[in-house]
Amino acid sequence: MPAMELRTFSYIDVLQPQLAGFLQTVAAGFLPLEQQASLFIEIAPGMAINELTDVALKKTRAIPGMQIVERAYGLLELHHFDQGEIRSAGEAMLERLGLKLEDRLRPRVMTSQTITGIDGHQAALINRMRHGDMLSESQTLYILEVHPAGYAAIAANEAEKAADISLLEVITFGAFGRLWLGGDEANIAEAVKAAEAVLADLPGRPNT
Repeated sequence: MPAMELRTFSYIDVLQPQLAGFLQTVAAGFLPLEQQASLFIEIAPGMAINELTDVALKKTRAIPGMQIVERAYGLLELHHFDQGEIRSAGEAMLERLGLKLEDRLRPRVMTSQTITGIDGHQAALINRMRHGDMLSESQTLYILEVHPAGYAAIAANEAEKAADISLLEVITFGAFGRLWLGGDEANIAEAVKAAEAVLADLPGRPNT
């Protein structure tokens, strides 16, 4: 395999109900279930993600939920109730790449916005494009943009663990990842702390 750039590599220990449900609306593969462990891996260039999927599925019982192959980036999501299977799949793919966990890019928050007392018309605009829950007028809206894209998933999962929020939309592939959350102001504040803290704590290569 030619030299690859490891962009995203993040384990999710326990998929939360809303994130699992959201992934079920967008995944083209075998749908993940809540309480399963999950792994998001993103590499460049994208075509080699096919080889990594092959390695993971032949060596473990991990189940593929999403495989997105673009020219620039390739993303794979795997899940299983046994966290050991997911970690073994990750190790097998890193070995195939000839890389270590520390070779991944660190997450970089590009945009972090909190809008309180959302207007009904803006809520309607967001509701038309979301795949998750609904946003109501007067609620608080949080928008996160992160690079690389795959880290949006772990940010969403930690936000859901931390607070009673509504998961509106998660984009985990492409040039940048995006996350939209809705809820009351206090719960959004707690969710923001959790989402941004987990991103800040993930080690890796500098991302400037």
